[in-house]
Amino acid sequence: MTDPRRHLPRTDAVLAEPVLAAAAARLDPAVVKRAVVERLAAYRAAPPATAPDAAQVAAEVAAALPRGGTTLRRVINATGVVLHTNLGRAPLSSDALRAVAQAAGYVDVEFDLADGRRAARGRGTLEALRRALPDAGDVHVVNNGAAALVLATTALAAGREVIVSRGELVEIGDGFRLPDLIESTGARLREVGTTNRVTLDDYAAAIGPDTGCVLKVHPSNFRIEGFTRAVEVDRLTTLPVPVVVDVGSGLLAPDPLLPDEPDVTTALRAGAAVVTCSGDKLLGGPQAGLLAGQAAVVQRLRRHPLARALRVDKLTLAALEASLTAPTPVHAFLHADADDLNRRCVRLAESVGGVVVASDGVVGGGGAPGLTLPGWAVALPEFYAAALRAGEPPVVGRVEHGRCLLDLRCVDPADDDLLVAAVGRVRDA
Repeated sequence: MTDPRRHLPRTDAVLAEPVLAAAAARLDPAVVKRAVVERLAAYRAAPPATAPDAAQVAAEVAAALPRGGTTLRRVINATGVVLHTNLGRAPLSSDALRAVAQAAGYVDVEFDLADGRRAARGRGTLEALRRALPDAGDVHVVNNGAAALVLATTALAAGREVIVSRGELVEIGDGFRLPDLIESTGARLREVGTTNRVTLDDYAAAIGPDTGCVLKVHPSNFRIEGFTRAVEVDRLTTLPVPVVVDVGSGLLAPDPLLPDEPDVTTALRAGAAVVTCSGDKLLGGPQAGLLAGQAAVVQRLRRHPLARALRVDKLTLAALEASLTAPTPVHAFLHADADDLNRRCVRLAESVGGVVVASDGVVGGGGAPGLTLPGWAVALPEFYAAALRAGEPPVVGRVEHGRCLLDLRCVDPADDDLLVAAVGRVRDA
């Protein structure tokens, strides 16, 4: 019997197939060739009963290649989770996308066009952030929320003590632990209070000549209820040391929809030396770490050597400025009208044969734990979940009680027809 590996097509024959010639035109030809070589090697390692021809191998390779310059794929988020960390948190607005495209080439990120000299980096973005936070003496931007907290604690307390409540020594996703982060800066943690209760006297008793700052951290993704006690920022700022407040979720000002979510403006007005948060959560911008606070403190952070290692690129600056000056999808999704969601769900259900059911969305991304966002979803048989994820574009819903739920809260209305078509293809398969 002839070994089928003898009949495998040559690499150049596979590459000559039109589908791969087109792929090589939009991707690096070396990437396409490597994919062909690897696919043929896989056939040699586990030979099939019948050798595939060049067209078959080319089709298999083309299906596995990235559709553009990245392996990241656009996804329709039908989970009802607005800030879904695994799906990239905040989707950028159309204004932010245009700003990123504009910033992709040569731009005056650190250049003064008037006098032809070097200028302050990202000055337009920083000015937009100052306008959004008029209570801040100054502001700064780094590459994510954790970086903002690292910079603040390093500049204020490296080699010294950071006083923090035991109930705020949090762990968030992927095993990320706040104590580990703080200790990596060279600061020493001084824990006060108990897991569920802490008083101002606990903080005051811990302060000594080696205290760098007091740190207050919003628990973000969990709540402690019952016999509890915490100390608010306005009382902590009566202590004779700087107070660093991490509000985490990036809410710049109070929002009636999120009554229990701490915000940057309130912390600043309470006297915090510096407030840190993320840009890709409730603000609805790109991944970034925002710092706002007393002018002397922020300037001290900006001059710290670590600030250079944590700085953001021109694309982030552009997207952040646009997100600060125009409405964002996150705001629209959070404040979506329940009746409008119901109408859209009815249309989808009538088109594909699903059932409209009540569905509570959530903020996600560690924001507003326990808060639900009443809305609606379309219920389909459970097998739809995997099939929709495998489609193009992929649709990610959620599975509850043996059903696939498609919650339209985070689906742009302009994508409703895409969603109808995606569900229809699964139904008709």
